[in-house]
Amino acid sequence: MGSAKWIVGLLGWVAWGPIGALLGFLAGSAVDKYIEIARQLPGYGDGPARSGNPWQQQSGNPRPQGTSSRGYTAQEQRNSFFVSMLVLSSAVIKADGRTLESELDCVRSFIRQNFGESAVSEAMRILDGLNRQQVNVYSVGSQIADNMNYSQRLQLFHYLARIANADGDFSKSEKGVLEAIAAAIRLNASDAASVIAMYYRDTDSAYSVLGISPSATDDEVKAAYRRMAMKNHPDKVATLGPEVQKAAEEKFRKIQQAYESIKKQRGMN
Repeated sequence: MGSAKWIVGLLGWVAWGPIGALLGFLAGSAVDKYIEIARQLPGYGDGPARSGNPWQQQSGNPRPQGTSSRGYTAQEQRNSFFVSMLVLSSAVIKADGRTLESELDCVRSFIRQNFGESAVSEAMRILDGLNRQQVNVYSVGSQIADNMNYSQRLQLFHYLARIANADGDFSKSEKGVLEAIAAAIRLNASDAASVIAMYYRDTDSAYSVLGISPSATDDEVKAAYRRMAMKNHPDKVATLGPEVQKAAEEKFRKIQQAYESIKKQRGMN
């Protein structure tokens, strides 16, 4: 997929609000060119209205087949997920005052797997521009929370934690930025702590992954595992495509591993 189509695919979701402002500033006059290209694509203007609230359904029009309960098609959900990851990854990468190649490689891999090699250079150009700006995670996070369902936000957060851990040194400053992002995108505090604990290791990390304390009873451990397994099941992000679902399976395995670790420590059946 060419870079122009990649950017056009994002414009519908980002054109309004702080994310659109960030990328619009970076793209400059190129935005007009991309919008003009978008107008020439088949189906431009169909479905949700493109004025006011960009995802408000036109009166009397049925929701297109394959859309979510909020009116998004599967492709629109993927677009929102990808651009959100790109913007927020900038905040994570800059958290410790360093921009490491291992972190950039993590983003490159994500874009390559989901958009193809031709999209990587444009994505990294945008990320480089974002890295030169101050990303307000609270205003960006609010837009994300308003337009993305909870399971997808949780998976997005998992990607950001992976970036923080890409160099094998998950710092306290990166943890602090991730906690701020979690609040901004309105994740439950225990869910955010669970994802962070998958990478930021301490003596109680297995318990943190399940969202409980070491003082929990065996029954509470079992209940917590069932709750986290259901909440983080890969099927909940299936509309984002096979690569995202594969990453969700990794997160699901970490929950299973934490549970098995606690069972082994306690001698539970």
